[in-house]
Amino acid sequence: MKLETKSAALKRLARIEGQVRGVSKMIDDNRYCIDVVRQLQAIKAALSALENLTLQDHLDTCVDHALSSDDVAERREKVEELVAVLGGRKK
Repeated sequence: MKLETKSAALKRLARIEGQVRGVSKMIDDNRYCIDVVRQLQAIKAALSALENLTLQDHLDTCVDHALSSDDVAERREKVEELVAVLGGRKK
């Protein structure tokens, strides 16, 4: 993972961690259900953005390296990993 991606990912994770703790407190305080759901949706959006950031870094580093190498097996493996993760299948 590139250094700038790692830094951005860790910042996002710290923010997400705070959001999750906040939802826990909301539930403990018996807050209005829709307010809790809205916060959960915000967490899901933040996780999705982190997933996209991580996937883009993977494409820019690992996949790019594999595609420019002469190792056909490595190229095939990276493509199969992407198909599996984007298609929701386990490799």
